[in-house]
Amino acid sequence: MPPIVLASRNAKKAIEMAELLAPHSVKLVAATDFPEAPDVVESGETFAENAARKASQTALALSRWTLADDSGLMVDALDGAPGVYSARYAGPQADDDANKVRLLAELADVPDERRTARFVCHLAVADPAGEIRLSVEGACAGRILRQQRGGGGFGYDPLFLVPEYDRTFAELSLAVKSRLSHRARAFDRLITNLLRLLDAEASA
Repeated sequence: MPPIVLASRNAKKAIEMAELLAPHSVKLVAATDFPEAPDVVESGETFAENAARKASQTALALSRWTLADDSGLMVDALDGAPGVYSARYAGPQADDDANKVRLLAELADVPDERRTARFVCHLAVADPAGEIRLSVEGACAGRILRQQRGGGGFGYDPLFLVPEYDRTFAELSLAVKSRLSHRARAFDRLITNLLRLLDAEASA
């Protein structure tokens, strides 16, 4: 099967996604390996729009099959924020720590029972001509803690408690997270059709 380019410059996300594809013998290549890969502006209003934009523009630039995701945290008490702005919630140059500080400040007066949230991941696959061939979404429900727990993961993971495990994403092993995370659930919906597309390409 042809390799598929990941339209992301997030190294930790790339590792997680490569782990999810490895059992299916799909080789994931980072967009950072291609100097001509565009730095796509995520100006969409939804995760689906951003994922499609990244997949299509990168595929066109590289003439390769491309996988893109847009994912983030949606907090019910904040009317779905930070949503598509999750990576830049505290400003355009914000890092993970600054984003978490702002989130905790916004929720300071919200009682525990109303701190429900969900991580959402939308995946889009574009063919070498830039046409979107697959588009799926997965989600994982949880609750936002008042203090960070765990040293793993990235982004908001140390604040996101998964109730059925009583652990944050940052405390869960990669094996467990790869079964229940929003990204894992999106890949579950993607993989069969992705393999079918790549097999057809290899046989053409």
